[in-house]
Amino acid sequence: MRHRMSGRKFNRPTAQRKALFNSLAKALLGYEQIVITLPKAKDLRPYVEKMLTLGKQGTLAARRNLFAKLRDNKLVAKICGPLATRYADRNGGYTRIVKCGFRNGDAAPMAVIELLNRDVSAKVGAPKKPEAPTENTAAPTPATP
Repeated sequence: MRHRMSGRKFNRPTAQRKALFNSLAKALLGYEQIVITLPKAKDLRPYVEKMLTLGKQGTLAARRNLFAKLRDNKLVAKICGPLATRYADRNGGYTRIVKCGFRNGDAAPMAVIELLNRDVSAKVGAPKKPEAPTENTAAPTPATP
């Protein structure tokens, strides 16, 4: 009997399912917005929100628990730093799921899952784009006699 059992299996063994949610959580926390299937988005939401609540504590034990799941020091620092201050006055509900149609190949329902008040330019590990030069930096063309 399946009484009071939550979560979907996604036709995967337990280890693969855990790895799937770890990688989806890394992507969501890194890019702050990803497009995935609707059932995966619905199951990913509590997984990520528990991580953000843990990051708001900011203790050493919380950081170690986050690192045990994510295995990325930059993401742990992001969760305990800017994301913790962004959601300091919010008691849960850090993510939003927006349905965005169906996938062409198999008609699976797709959704965008994103962090609320997301920073559009926040990408972990992405190099910063240099500012556009204000002066003309093109090399002068040599004069031909």
